[in-house]
Amino acid sequence: MLNQGATDTDIRRVVHDKYALIPGTDVQNDGSSARVAEAFGYTASELAQIPEGSNLGLSCGNPTAMANLREGETVVDLGSGGGLDVFLAARKVGPTGKAIGIDMTMAMIALARRNASKAGLLNAEFFLGEIEHMPLRDNTADCVISNCVINLCPNKDTALQEIYRIVKPGGRLAISDIVLKKELPEEIAHDVYAYVGCVAGAIQTDIYKTKLEAAGFKGMSNVLVVDSHADLSVYSDVDCCSGASKGCGTASASRETPQDSDSTCCGPVQSSKGEETEELRLKMSGFMKNYPINDYLASVKIFATKPLV
Repeated sequence: MLNQGATDTDIRRVVHDKYALIPGTDVQNDGSSARVAEAFGYTASELAQIPEGSNLGLSCGNPTAMANLREGETVVDLGSGGGLDVFLAARKVGPTGKAIGIDMTMAMIALARRNASKAGLLNAEFFLGEIEHMPLRDNTADCVISNCVINLCPNKDTALQEIYRIVKPGGRLAISDIVLKKELPEEIAHDVYAYVGCVAGAIQTDIYKTKLEAAGFKGMSNVLVVDSHADLSVYSDVDCCSGASKGCGTASASRETPQDSDSTCCGPVQSSKGEETEELRLKMSGFMKNYPINDYLASVKIFATKPLV
């Protein structure tokens, strides 16, 4: 449980440690993970463009489809995992542009770099860092994207301020995330596994907008949150025992070292390190069995623009 005295550092460490357990899988782009990804807006053509191991079906949207990326732009993906959205963005911005991934675990950075090498994408780069403290200069990005990740940040105010800092004046963010429709039951709201599973860290839409405006994305015309109306129960339709995702995020595999995986959304997979990741699977499966997930949570598209002055 997340006790009342848990600090941002405590929460961040838990999220990091759980995601660092993600091992390699043999999930292909045409299996269960692809069905989940397609449910959140990815096309079969897009999924065919990326290297194996870049997608585990753990997204809650498709930010590259809504970001209106253009040739020559610099795009930064927060929580880049196996590189799925970076690779799609890299193709959209072309050789004169750049796609940069930021992830908090070295295992995911190593994986994404291997995948970039397999894909032969020279304009894709990956850096280790936390969203609240990004290793990027001011005014770096024409566009910032992320996919079911900001909900995992314990200090969302600082995360959004950092996003504002790295976006160029006139630049934008286009992110997919999970928000609350109504308050969670107490046993879920303070459960560490629900936090790692992209549930307990979610906030309500109005609060999200307020935080974006406080970070500097001021004016109602500069901030927009749109419900995608995606059916979140799609997560529970995937067989966790087949090596694909299950719930808001587990999968099974035998290797112990983190390899091919995608941390864009929710939680670690079951590995030989065993008990903690199995407990996450059981917790999240129990949540979706006992509570109507679509009554509590929504997948949203979030747009914001940094003023020119």
